[in-house]
Amino acid sequence: MAAEGHTLTSTEYIQHHLTNMTYGKMPDGTWKLAESAEEAHAMGFTAIHLDSMAWSIGLGIIFCLLFWIVAKAANSGVPTKFQSAIEMIIEFVDTSVRDTFHGKSRLVAPLALTIFVWVFLMNLMDLIPVDWIPYLAQQVGAHVFGMDPHHVYFKIVPSTDPNITLGMSMSVFALIIFYSLREKGVGGFVGELALNPFNPKNPILKALFIPINLILELVTFIARPISLALRLFGNMYAGELIFILIALLPFYIQWALAVPWAIFHILVITLQAFIFMMLTVVYLSMASEKH
Repeated sequence: MAAEGHTLTSTEYIQHHLTNMTYGKMPDGTWKLAESAEEAHAMGFTAIHLDSMAWSIGLGIIFCLLFWIVAKAANSGVPTKFQSAIEMIIEFVDTSVRDTFHGKSRLVAPLALTIFVWVFLMNLMDLIPVDWIPYLAQQVGAHVFGMDPHHVYFKIVPSTDPNITLGMSMSVFALIIFYSLREKGVGGFVGELALNPFNPKNPILKALFIPINLILELVTFIARPISLALRLFGNMYAGELIFILIALLPFYIQWALAVPWAIFHILVITLQAFIFMMLTVVYLSMASEKH
């Protein structure tokens, strides 16, 4: 990828592909699209990654549309291959939830299905050659909006953006708190954090161990959504970076490396969607256990 009159170095090429299209407020008070990674960082918490938001919302709409079409066309006769594939996914997720979630909730199974398919679709974008859509975005930016192609950033894999993975995990975290309070009450939830793992029978020792228990349990409790988000982000970010490094090689070598890695990556993107779904179900199951 090259800007007008400027060929990117390997370092610039990698940095360009790893930078999001960011809109936010600069320190001088102006709102603008970032023209470099440094400007994006300077925007701080006012920054929003437009590409990650657009792709994640768009893929969510595609997911809902596909399942709505199948549900509307479903019949008791011989199903189509696409309907059979969707039914297999639903049955797989439903079986996983029944085997893992030990509480009672109408929300968990639909939530697990949404997470699995949505995360899988986001991960699947990593199989599109790294230059195709960003190059198209550069041409649109240059010829439609008059932008410098070198300043047009466009990432297409939402799960390589920690803001997206942390956003999903924080939603799961909110559900964990909700289920814990619903099943155990405020006293039971606080007691679970304050009286574990050390719970001596002596009242004085019990009181002394409460601060220690709170520190240990709160660290573990808060680590759940963070680890859930960073696990998905780290694996997908590493996979994307390998594709970018392969794209730096001569064209006749790229396919020899990219095709085997893409085939292996199909397993990675599916496994990461499954892990995110299963850990969500496990955490909600733990939150629903009254004992």
